[in-house]
Amino acid sequence: MADVTGVGREGAGEAPRSWGARLKYIGPGFVVAATGVGAGDMVSSLSAGTNFGTVLIWAIVIGALLKYVLTEGLGRWYMATGTTILEGWRSLGLWASLYFVIYLLIVTFVFGAAVVSASALAVTAMFPGVMPLWAWAVLHGIFGFVVIGIGRYRLFERIMEFFVALMFVTVVGLAIMLTPDLGELALGIVVPRIPEGSVLYALAVIGGVGGTFTLASYPYWVRERGWSRPSWIPMMRLDLSVGYLFTALFMVSMLVIGAEMLFARGEGISGEEGLVALSDPIRERFGTLASWFFLVGFWAAATSSILGAWNGAAYLFADSVRTILRVPDERAGEYLSETGLWFRLMLVWITFPPMLLLSFGQPVLLVVVYAALGAFFMPFMALTLLWLLNSSRVSREYRNGWLTNALLAAAILLFVVVGVQEVAGAL
Repeated sequence: MADVTGVGREGAGEAPRSWGARLKYIGPGFVVAATGVGAGDMVSSLSAGTNFGTVLIWAIVIGALLKYVLTEGLGRWYMATGTTILEGWRSLGLWASLYFVIYLLIVTFVFGAAVVSASALAVTAMFPGVMPLWAWAVLHGIFGFVVIGIGRYRLFERIMEFFVALMFVTVVGLAIMLTPDLGELALGIVVPRIPEGSVLYALAVIGGVGGTFTLASYPYWVRERGWSRPSWIPMMRLDLSVGYLFTALFMVSMLVIGAEMLFARGEGISGEEGLVALSDPIRERFGTLASWFFLVGFWAAATSSILGAWNGAAYLFADSVRTILRVPDERAGEYLSETGLWFRLMLVWITFPPMLLLSFGQPVLLVVVYAALGAFFMPFMALTLLWLLNSSRVSREYRNGWLTNALLAAAILLFVVVGVQEVAGAL
């Protein structure tokens, strides 16, 4: 397996040992948080709050925990072995690499249209009549293409941190303004409850916390920071803990907004268009400024997902090509580069061909295939991490413990159920 630890852009030196020193290095975890929380996650969390109040807050906690375990496994594999998870999958057989690259090409084609449309919805609501929705969507896609195409990771990370701050101030700030019952929130965590008819909502919340294929991008982001050796594993764990803490806090805030604004009034929402419509009752209660805050938070969540997905997908595709072709160690840097050919080709693919879907709609067959392949990805990732991180490919001290194995096994079962629901919904 090719050792890619030596091709990182930023020489990080020795890993920090104290908590205070580690806090200064936090960054890739925020990228994961900003990328993972998109408009779809906002809808699932808000819908849960709208229909059941804050009862399902425990589902957010479980979702964040499971996604943390998966992403920590990806980071630990990279730092313990010096190879990306794509190399790990290739070691299982060519089938694993081919499955992933086919999945990636299809999911980015559909996702590339969906995510820019979500950003466009928010901007259209803020500036009605200025431009049609499709034009805003195209501009957002080009924005992602330009920012990621510049090829500077630190610029990308700084922009993502800005979006995290914007999401915190707007959405979390609005949730605080609603003054939720903290005792009820705590009860929802300590005593999990499943009201009648809430199972599918709970599964949607758990499955929606923190992204899908973008989780596999995390090792490339820490690689850009130079976190390439086992000594960086504690730093990586703190970074992810902070990132998923923010993710959970954001999702809880959406749950609170749904519970306080709609649950008590017996109202509901329908899809991302319903998210935009929610700005009206917010305006009635708190004024125009609060309504704009919500729309800005919605826009920030969707647009940060554009940048994270564009960057992460480009890395994953370039590395897929590298591992399938068995590129020698000394040429690994040509592929794992933001200015490399295959990286740029994926940027073109995820930006421009999906614009066709903005005009013609999403073909039914493509949506079904997208849902089917996506349904298997999370169980695939959990299963392969369970396999790889208990094998001789990893030094004994960096293999899974019993708790991690139990959580990965639970993730496999959970995401299989969620995946079946996704496929059923697409049929």
